[in-house]
Amino acid sequence: MKRTRTNMIMDVPTTPLRPPNGELIFTQPWPLSLPPDPLPGAGKPAVPITRILVAEDDAISRELICSRLEKWGYEVIVTENGLDAMMALRKKDAPSMAILDWMMPDMDGLEICRRIREVDRVLYIILLTARSTKANLLEGLRAGADDYLVKPFDKDELHARILVGLRVMALQTALLVRMKALEAGNSERSANSLFDS
Repeated sequence: MKRTRTNMIMDVPTTPLRPPNGELIFTQPWPLSLPPDPLPGAGKPAVPITRILVAEDDAISRELICSRLEKWGYEVIVTENGLDAMMALRKKDAPSMAILDWMMPDMDGLEICRRIREVDRVLYIILLTARSTKANLLEGLRAGADDYLVKPFDKDELHARILVGLRVMALQTALLVRMKALEAGNSERSANSLFDS
């Protein structure tokens, strides 16, 4: 699959991917099991592909992360610096998950975390860094990262943390839907009680 570059997100139509044979993909909301692959010509897959933004200035690390994500069935939005990452995350069709390097040109991962949290945008952020002290971990989480992974990291650990993020986002989405339904029910009861008085 070709990766979508940040300067081409709006210009290039994205199409869902079919999961590789025998390999599961996990998407938002996180299902307990995935539906079977559609028959050829049956249209789009029943489960949308999760889009993940990768912001990494090191070309080798970026390629390793992106190729692994694509193998796992995710659509990858690739950026090489913090400014491009921030621009991609401000777009209407921005991904709901981001893997950010801490140290990047133009804007570091911590600054992206802070700016995203200031506008209260729903985004699950995994911060990647070679900084491994407890103070660094706390600084990253306080800046707004949801998870923190120290380089070099195991590919299976990265995948596990992505799956945790997808579960968390699915629960948040379900909670928001339930809250809206409860609010709508309360509004309806309030309106009815005004007419009954």
